[in-house]
Amino acid sequence: MGQIFTNTTSLSTPKYASSKKQPRKLKRLKPKIRNLSLESQSITQFSSRIKELFSSSKCKPRFFMTWISLFDSFSEREMFTVESLFNSHHNACLVVVSKTIDSKRGSEILKPFQEMGFKVMAISPDFDYIFKNTHAEAWFNSLKKGNVNPGEISLGQNLSNLLRLALLYKFGGIYIDTDVLILKSFSNLRNVIGAQTMDLKTGNWSRLNNAVLFIEEFALTFDGNKWGHNGPYLVSRVVSRLSGGEEFNFTILPPSAFYPMDWSRIQSFFRAPFDELHFKWLVGKSGRPKIHPKLNPKKTLAA
Repeated sequence: MGQIFTNTTSLSTPKYASSKKQPRKLKRLKPKIRNLSLESQSITQFSSRIKELFSSSKCKPRFFMTWISLFDSFSEREMFTVESLFNSHHNACLVVVSKTIDSKRGSEILKPFQEMGFKVMAISPDFDYIFKNTHAEAWFNSLKKGNVNPGEISLGQNLSNLLRLALLYKFGGIYIDTDVLILKSFSNLRNVIGAQTMDLKTGNWSRLNNAVLFIEEFALTFDGNKWGHNGPYLVSRVVSRLSGGEEFNFTILPPSAFYPMDWSRIQSFFRAPFDELHFKWLVGKSGRPKIHPKLNPKKTLAA
């Protein structure tokens, strides 16, 4: 999926508006922003660890997740996501980019999957290395210098939005959120974007999900005060300008591809069928997923 990104290194460096009178929140965040640079300087293993994983394993395909919360917030819901990933992709590699899970206590979370032979690891992000030679590099340097107003939205959330862009650009593969349950293999998908809402009669979409995003758009239009502006709505803005262009080759899939059911009915998916109609609905939505023999739900969720 990361293959549809353009090479941003030859593009002009974006300019960021700064103000001598900095917002109060920006002043409070300055120590944390400075720490981002110090943390990146102290992390020297990211490139070697991720290269070792990908070079020593036949990853089909590569998956990325990001986790910015505390490690003990990684609950059964997130474990189900990891389990569904490997149930559908037995030979996949999963990299969870997270400072909190890449720790002595956090490592216990993924240990059950590693013991079963699945290729998964948590790695702390090295922002300077990941953003290097992309539009994100100039934006991140401006952020560290205090020339970017992070806004009211969580800086960690927006960094996570940018991080997933750069990871796909650098390494290719698939990014998924930690609350996604995978029901079928992605092996036949190439450069696709899922529509969240679409007129089935006309085929016109009104919103796309954020599976594939663009670094340049993030850097040039960053707004830390609008929820979703740098994440879910970013890809919709970019694709609406690119649709019909010959330079880019991607397919927009209907909502049923990644949203097999309406969010308001999700609870019904985790309940025992109460009648025949409900049973048929459950079977139709699940596609009768086959459980990989290595995966023992009781064992994995015990972590």
